[in-house]
Amino acid sequence: MTFQELLIGAIQRSEIPLRFEPGADEAVAKPVAEAVQAWITAHVVADAGSEFDAGYNALAVQLLAEIDGAADLPE
Repeated sequence: MTFQELLIGAIQRSEIPLRFEPGADEAVAKPVAEAVQAWITAHVVADAGSEFDAGYNALAVQLLAEIDGAADLPE
């Protein structure tokens, strides 16, 4: 399962009356995904001098890949 599938599933279960508009789910999901990407990117450590910072950045890279759809969510 990808982040986009998870997000679109949540949107489809919502009370928002978008179900009847083709592409509406994706249109709502895009700005949400962009906001989450910006939030994660803001937490990336510029100078990963420690193992903790390197691990923190590795997690951020993994999360960003999941949001982009380049990686599936862990099972």
